[in-house]
Amino acid sequence: MGRAEDEVVQLTSELIQIDSQNTGELDTTTGEAEAARYVDEKLREVGFDTEVVESGAPHRQNVFARLKGADPSRPALLVHGHLDVVPFAADEWSVHPLSGSVQDGYVWGRGAVDMKDMDAMILALARQFAAEGTVPPRDLVFAFLADEEAGGAYGSHWLAEHRPDLFDGCTEALGEVGGFSVTLGEDVRVYPVMTAEKSIAWMKLRVRSRPGHGSMIHDENAVTILSEAVARLGRHRFPLVLSESVQGFFDEITQLTGIEFPTDSAAALDGAVAKLGGVARVVGATTRDTANPTMLQAGYKANVIPSVAEATVDCRVLPGRQEAFERELDELLGPDVEREWIRNLEAVETPFSGDLVDVITRAVQEEDPQAHTLPYMMSGGTDAKAFVKLGMRCFGFAPLRLPPDLDFTALFHGIDERVPVDALRFGTRVLERILLRT
Repeated sequence: MGRAEDEVVQLTSELIQIDSQNTGELDTTTGEAEAARYVDEKLREVGFDTEVVESGAPHRQNVFARLKGADPSRPALLVHGHLDVVPFAADEWSVHPLSGSVQDGYVWGRGAVDMKDMDAMILALARQFAAEGTVPPRDLVFAFLADEEAGGAYGSHWLAEHRPDLFDGCTEALGEVGGFSVTLGEDVRVYPVMTAEKSIAWMKLRVRSRPGHGSMIHDENAVTILSEAVARLGRHRFPLVLSESVQGFFDEITQLTGIEFPTDSAAALDGAVAKLGGVARVVGATTRDTANPTMLQAGYKANVIPSVAEATVDCRVLPGRQEAFERELDELLGPDVEREWIRNLEAVETPFSGDLVDVITRAVQEEDPQAHTLPYMMSGGTDAKAFVKLGMRCFGFAPLRLPPDLDFTALFHGIDERVPVDALRFGTRVLERILLRT
């Protein structure tokens, strides 16, 4: 085998060709078993003693390997990626989502950016280190995980609860979603380091009322009561709240570009964020809590007023805002609407400081002298939520130098997902520096 940067494209392509779609339902999810077998074989081929762990359900498999470092007294670094991908409709794509096709300077397919590209970088470097007898400064724990795309109940969260021994000694973790370059103007390239995530809080709303015949006057219609509450919630704009990570992001952008981010007006701030291009869709969602209605369910016959109506709402809450958010929810919904959390994973945040951050910055600047790192918050969530519970500081940095005109954030879970070949090779070189210096 060659060096990592020489095989990372092939590994990415081969991982994409493995169908590991995660629908969020056990009976319709293929599972990660085939992808886990592939990773396990590639690691064992170069001498790793791996452990494959099934996490709470059949076919939900995870692969672990530990590379011993020079200083066993130092805390270990967890380097993690997930093997599952979101579903797709193949007829909407110009290239089949499971092709792993390498064409036009890109690797195409579902998972190319979320996150089989990073899996391939990690795998390629683990193989290189083992084959060459490389000893990193501290232990590296490589983890390839299941079920991230459905919140990690059958992946990272199960592992953190049932197999914390797999993470012994890990005080920091490096995973998704960050490290992709964003070009501002002609010569400013920023590489955001994910230091925070909003919560993942899925909520069920329920209204119970008297059933009746659809032809009669009915003043207590559960569907009407629920619909009015859902409409109020869906139109509501929660207050601006800038966390340390978001304020740090804005401060650095202002210093680099002169763009000001006024906080005395929501409209003015939104206008300033819009100047950031494609990344604005992510950044804009991190300046306030959000609650987006996504599902409605009620009734069973056209002429029957049902006794129960339900809605599902996807809430994403900023760090430290959960109690205030729930108070605001109750005021909006009113006393006739019941609510319950069906999934509630807390927001996380860590300071943009420390040796690992310094190493990340130096590593990317050596490959790209125009690079600037800065903190940012994800509007979604990752497996970091599980690892924070084990006391780790979690960062997202999957390095990619991207063409300025590529709307990269639109490719996450999108149609024609693809990653540039040159970016994969670039990222592998940067990640190698990070893992050998941290």
